[in-house]
Amino acid sequence: MGVPLLAVLSLCLMAGLADPAAPQWVECSCEHLSTCKGRTCRGEVCFHTENDGAVKRGCFSGDAKLQCHSHPSIYTTCCSTDLCNANKMRPNGTRRGEDPPRDQDRSSSLVVALSVSFLLLFVLSLGIFCLAWRFLIRRRCRRLPPLDDPDDVKEKVPCGGDGTYGDMFDEFCTSGSGTGLPYLVQRTVARQISLVECVGKGRYGEVWRGTWMGENVAVKIFSSRDEQSWFRETEIYNTVQLRHDNILGFIGSDMTSKNSSTQLWLITHFHELGSLYDFLQNTSVDPEGCLRFCLSIACGLVHLHTEILSTQGKPAIAHRDLKSRNILVKRNRQCCIADLGLAVIHSQTNDYLDIGNNPRVGTKRYMAPEVLDESIRTDCFESYKQTDIWALGLVLWEITRRTVVNGIVEDYRPPFFDAVLSDPSFEEMKKVVCVDQQRPSVHNRLCTHPTLSAITRLMKECWFQSPTARLTALRIRKTLSKLDQSPDKLKLDI
Repeated sequence: MGVPLLAVLSLCLMAGLADPAAPQWVECSCEHLSTCKGRTCRGEVCFHTENDGAVKRGCFSGDAKLQCHSHPSIYTTCCSTDLCNANKMRPNGTRRGEDPPRDQDRSSSLVVALSVSFLLLFVLSLGIFCLAWRFLIRRRCRRLPPLDDPDDVKEKVPCGGDGTYGDMFDEFCTSGSGTGLPYLVQRTVARQISLVECVGKGRYGEVWRGTWMGENVAVKIFSSRDEQSWFRETEIYNTVQLRHDNILGFIGSDMTSKNSSTQLWLITHFHELGSLYDFLQNTSVDPEGCLRFCLSIACGLVHLHTEILSTQGKPAIAHRDLKSRNILVKRNRQCCIADLGLAVIHSQTNDYLDIGNNPRVGTKRYMAPEVLDESIRTDCFESYKQTDIWALGLVLWEITRRTVVNGIVEDYRPPFFDAVLSDPSFEEMKKVVCVDQQRPSVHNRLCTHPTLSAITRLMKECWFQSPTARLTALRIRKTLSKLDQSPDKLKLDI
């Protein structure tokens, strides 16, 4: 259907639907003038004059045609059709039986015809693009394994993998520094998602499970008071290379209007096991599972904290709100870090520190001492990384508490559950962490297992009061990797 329409449009344009401002040439009778070549001339208008029986006929072009109007007493009749001045004409410039020329109507009709032609051409081009894009998407989707197939979980790198979405979104990711789909495609995907069920709520808003072309996706709908978090997370995902197995996979974002209110959507990969906080509420793990959780989180944090220098590199990023609720559990029993709404960006190469303008603070229960007593150096990026390490130690404590050793396991409890209430104030946490310098208690059973004993030593080195004395994410990952490769080796260089 598209080819015949294009042919028609081309023929219309070739047949004279050109620029209406271009000269429209006519053949005129010409006599008794030095400009005549033979009996005719070619111009834009023809004129006919009679003065005491003397007849003159000819043509004007360009600015000269204005003489028909500026000297009406001399050039009594003018017209603009072929040989229209051959015979004696009426004062209006036409022969008997002819209608007066309608140059203005003709120009108007040309403008309308051109406008309609270009509009049809634009609509046709847009339709062809959309059909081609949908065809490519569907062709790629047919190659994806079904979500229910356990064989679709494959390890690609030591830190784990998730092959559910890889083929689809690698195909359409931007080739620049960002990891997201092109923004127009993001908005197109968002408008094709069907929300199925709400799987989580909080002060930030809601998380829904949605479907897009047969795949489950997660849709985080931000509340209006948390707009800055949505903007920050969208900004980071679209400008920074964050594609990593232990960072929540980003699909797109969109700002939509529904029921006279604005909704802010962030669309990511969906993990049906939920957050680490939800998982630990009902499920315990063995030492190997504990190590797998801890190592995968450390891998993700190392990727965030590290500046990568390459054509598709990334600046260093500090999370600033690391906690078990912001870590998701994947089907291969590894974790990925989510929620970058408070992240700080730093590039040593380009010498800049971007802390954003989000007024929201992190979660008080996971705040480091220097944040609580306000001694943190806000102009130094290393300070923000050190607060992440403090929070990482608390997350490791949550995981080890739910680890079974010799048939013993403790119920899930949040950090400092025995020191503060469920929603502690800033001052309460400051007293516990800074003044009293309390730390979470560690059960004796953990010391009887070599792997858990080493993890316990790591978490305690994350809780030093002095930020500079804490371990780095890279050191934690290396130590956990050694445990993973050889659990029986107790000589660990920490």
